[in-house]
Amino acid sequence: MSRTHINGSGLVRALGGLTSADVPASKQSFADRLGQWLGFADALTLYSALNPGPSGDVAPSPVTTSREAAALRQAMARARAALADSITNDGVFKPGPARIELPTPDPQAAAEKVAEDKAADFAPYHRYYLAHQRDMGVRIAPLRATVRTALQGQASALARLAALDAVMDQALAARERDLLATVPALLGRRFEQRYDAHRATLAETQTADDVARWMQPGGWLADFCREMQSVLLAELDLRLQPIAGLISALDREVANEVANEAANEVTRKQ
Repeated sequence: MSRTHINGSGLVRALGGLTSADVPASKQSFADRLGQWLGFADALTLYSALNPGPSGDVAPSPVTTSREAAALRQAMARARAALADSITNDGVFKPGPARIELPTPDPQAAAEKVAEDKAADFAPYHRYYLAHQRDMGVRIAPLRATVRTALQGQASALARLAALDAVMDQALAARERDLLATVPALLGRRFEQRYDAHRATLAETQTADDVARWMQPGGWLADFCREMQSVLLAELDLRLQPIAGLISALDREVANEVANEAANEVTRKQ
């Protein structure tokens, strides 16, 4: 996997858009970084997955594989749709029932004109983001395991890929958790930047603040919440990438099997 591919993930681009800092590309290759993340035991397990013993497995018929691949694609699509719906149907920008409702400033606080600094609290949005991260983890992890199980019963190359994915999933799980745990912290800094810019504009224009207007179109908090939802959707796609890759490999195997069967049929008729 190339450095360009890694740095080009949707989540990295989404987070990069929240800061004006120019973060240089890493000079380390993916293999070098992977070596730093894996322990000795992980490296041995990875070697075993990449160098399996001889196998006498026979690839299944393309009809069976095609149906299974379609079912797995549909399962992934349903999972993504449900999780994306949970993010976008927030009960605020899109009124109605929400599984995880987007926080808004306390209406009572706005009515009483309490100190704006107390109303501008990132903690509810931190909890909101963490709730969505837990939601994604609960739904995506079992789906990834299901896809791996399906590949284990296929051709030897797919079975090796499933074994490799299992090793990488286990070895990098802690690293992934640590990295994704930094996302809410980055959003917290963005929250503070937007609030500081809002206060600066008020001072420059000598305008009184109004908490009730923060979530109105063009309000600093409304703009931040939109950004946060975009980051959530980008993280969702990032978490689904390993599953999409496994299914893509299965699709290619299906295409190869169908092409081979067609070629054999032509040969038999000649």
